[in-house]
Amino acid sequence: MMPNNQMDEIPVYLFLGFLEAGKTKFIQETLEDKRFNNGEKTLVLLCEEGEEEYDPSTYPSKNVVFHTVEEQEEFNPANLKKILKDCGATRVVLEYNGMWTIQHLFESLPVEWAVYQCMCFVDSNTFLQYNANMRSLVVDKINVSELVVFNRFAVGEMDQLEFHKIVRGISRRAQIAYETTDGEVAYDDIEDPLPFDVEADEITLKDEDYALWYRDIMEEPEKYHGKNMTFRGVVAVDPKFPKGVFAVGRHVMTCCVDDIQYCWLVAEWDKASLFDTRQWVRVTGTISVQKHKLYRGKGPVLKVESVILTDAPAQEVATFY
Repeated sequence: MMPNNQMDEIPVYLFLGFLEAGKTKFIQETLEDKRFNNGEKTLVLLCEEGEEEYDPSTYPSKNVVFHTVEEQEEFNPANLKKILKDCGATRVVLEYNGMWTIQHLFESLPVEWAVYQCMCFVDSNTFLQYNANMRSLVVDKINVSELVVFNRFAVGEMDQLEFHKIVRGISRRAQIAYETTDGEVAYDDIEDPLPFDVEADEITLKDEDYALWYRDIMEEPEKYHGKNMTFRGVVAVDPKFPKGVFAVGRHVMTCCVDDIQYCWLVAEWDKASLFDTRQWVRVTGTISVQKHKLYRGKGPVLKVESVILTDAPAQEVATFY
């Protein structure tokens, strides 16, 4: 028997992107597919309206309800629950406003609404401009997406590698697809090796590689289990930490100054009490993926073997570029 919490869950299929990026066209085609639109009552929640229009007459099942939320203030848990209750739908297709943040989205979804799939659609003709002028919103959307689709991609006129690098600078897990101007779809097959040998038993990080390595170890910690790591980082200590534990990491900037975060690992060493917060160190130790209270679950724990006090690197804030 399925647990009650799973029975009550409302699946949300989330479509992200800026206005005229191709979200409506893809959703329309999805609702025309009887494998998806097989009779289950579906709420299509629209948070912006572009030039493209929906045509329900082409759907194999007419059990589809549309509702538009025009103002960001209307996108709140109480209102969303009411909309769903009034229409009686059991799942949601959400075309989200590209100018609204993902933080607002997840703060506003009712607790029983669960995002089952997240895709981001991009107009290739305007993407580089958006990335240059509104990068925080670009990062915001790509960072949570499983698939990024570049529509209207002009083969021979646009550099696929340029688009690839921007996405990979934000997310290593998102798949990338290009729908060309002639209607063909091609998936990104550009190899994207890490700038260090992840197969080596001993890995020494260059200062400029910290951000990429940190994201990779947090996404796939198991592949670093048992590896001996050496890197430069800044220490953080807290009286609430368990005895013999400190944090070591770097401040990392994803897109702009406002999003700089301290990205750290749990480190265990019997001389941890000797450290002060903000000391720069070159640390060597072995990664063990295990449960730890500071992670509130499993995570990579550095079993420290040696620590050397050092100066800060020339660029104290790590980036992906």
